[in-house]
Amino acid sequence: MTSPSAALEAVLFAAGGPLSKKRLAALLSMSDADISAALLQLSEHLTGHGLALVVSEEDAELRTAPEVSAVIKAFRESETSRDLGKASLETLAVIAYRGGATRSEVDWVRGVNSTTSVRTLLLRGLIEGKEDGTDKRRMRYVLTTEALAHLGLRSLTELPRAEELGAQAESLVEAEQEREHA
Repeated sequence: MTSPSAALEAVLFAAGGPLSKKRLAALLSMSDADISAALLQLSEHLTGHGLALVVSEEDAELRTAPEVSAVIKAFRESETSRDLGKASLETLAVIAYRGGATRSEVDWVRGVNSTTSVRTLLLRGLIEGKEDGTDKRRMRYVLTTEALAHLGLRSLTELPRAEELGAQAESLVEAEQEREHA
């Protein structure tokens, strides 16, 4: 049988963000007093670990412990210092050429789950999420000015079109063939 604090920890971890104490009580079929006791027990259990329980008047959330902030900072900096991988570049291209896209639209175009690529682009400040006009629960991702600068563009109108890319590809192939035959 799972302890109340273990169940609480699992729910907070799965949520990935703050949850209200009232919602936690309803989810776990516990009274407000039991939730308070379980939160206290969980907080004590996490002491000296890499996670900490953050509790406000209304909400509770699992976060990284302040003691490991230097490690987390180094991790985030290392993530943003690497070159963008193929998946992230594809995701960036879909968002750029569509003039903005939801994650499900990016997934459909790429044919694979793009959650990690979207997260990477968000962390690097290359895209930002805005409420989708048709469905307020979805985020529509658009390029930031940082992304335009990263791509060497002043505006989206400078993005090369398919015909231009095709012509450039043909030129590269022809040049390569000429080098091989020379």
